[in-house]
Amino acid sequence: MRLCIVSETWSPEINGVAHTLNRLCRELTRLGVTVDVIRPKPSMAADATNVAQERSQEPYQETYQELSQELQVRRLALPGYNAVQIGLASPSQLRRFWQKQRPDSIYLATQGPLGWAARHAARQLNIPLVAGWHTNFDHYCHDYGVSWLAAATRRYLRYFHNGCDLTLVPTQQQAEALRAQDIRDVKVLSRGIDGDIFSPAHRDDTLREQWGVSEHQPVALYVGRLAPEKNLALLQETLQAMSDVRPDMAHVIVGDGPGRAQLQKALPDAHFTGFVNKQALARHYASADMFIFPSQSETWGNVVTEAMASGLAVVAYHHAASAELIQSRHNGITVPPGDTLAFQQAAVALCQHPADYARLGRTARLRALEQSWPGIAEQFLRYLQNAQETHHASASACRIRSS
Repeated sequence: MRLCIVSETWSPEINGVAHTLNRLCRELTRLGVTVDVIRPKPSMAADATNVAQERSQEPYQETYQELSQELQVRRLALPGYNAVQIGLASPSQLRRFWQKQRPDSIYLATQGPLGWAARHAARQLNIPLVAGWHTNFDHYCHDYGVSWLAAATRRYLRYFHNGCDLTLVPTQQQAEALRAQDIRDVKVLSRGIDGDIFSPAHRDDTLREQWGVSEHQPVALYVGRLAPEKNLALLQETLQAMSDVRPDMAHVIVGDGPGRAQLQKALPDAHFTGFVNKQALARHYASADMFIFPSQSETWGNVVTEAMASGLAVVAYHHAASAELIQSRHNGITVPPGDTLAFQQAAVALCQHPADYARLGRTARLRALEQSWPGIAEQFLRYLQNAQETHHASASACRIRSS
């Protein structure tokens, strides 16, 4: 099979979508799939920074060498948030690329302008289309102060996805939500974790010394973009409340974004690392004790599985990966979405009981290790094959009716 992935993010960019796509690409290649990619042309500055930070010890580097063909299209950074980009291409440009080497299926990992052009071109060429739901754009409308756009965004997304043969989402909760919005042919494709990379075995006493904590002092960790959609106000309030009852607690915040300056001002004693490479990230997870994650914007949330695999007790909303993987009080703690008081109380209570967060961390790792990337890639391949069969059967039926 020949698959073309269309995405507005790709390595060496640092985000969950890029990581998921690259790991899927690696596993699909092992299954004999030829993978092409269409993506925006990376900025030279971003490449230089991210390669140094993210890929110096990157275990998935062979993925990029295994790509058969790649088309880089025009890149446009979002105003005020240079790290986020969209791709711009015409359907005719994409048709010419696919006519040279026609794919058996196309996977749309974006519903933005690049995804729209690809969807249009693929339908003109009668190529089966599978779309992924990687970003909750309607949720982002509220986070960025344009709530009035949310309803129109939902209508656009329904039209976009109903023009594809299949839509893949990471959780059953998300699948039910999309079906309720009249989006058809929705299936669940989970996300995996590498339990060797993310493991308690990487706990680093030297790193903890750099944070100024002893063996038995607790460390609360956050990993992710520092941006409005991540609910940073609640993160700040929760960490401050935890410090009120545990003055010896250390706070470590990994990531960067437009919200960093304000958060750093509000939490002057916290350790802000910016982006770190994969090897360092694994040590940061394993050297902490709790993972505090107040975001409700994720479709999955790779950081949750990374934290669980690293043996951390997670406090999160019952949403996305946390809803799928965490049985509250057994292998982590979840609270109802939107209940900020319950979230703070859960984190404050947990940080006062070392035996509890140690126990939750041990059981969290066992659950995370059930998320196998090879198994998920095999399921993805089955979905692609099913979509091809459905597409060609539908096309045949249309030809019969028109004859």
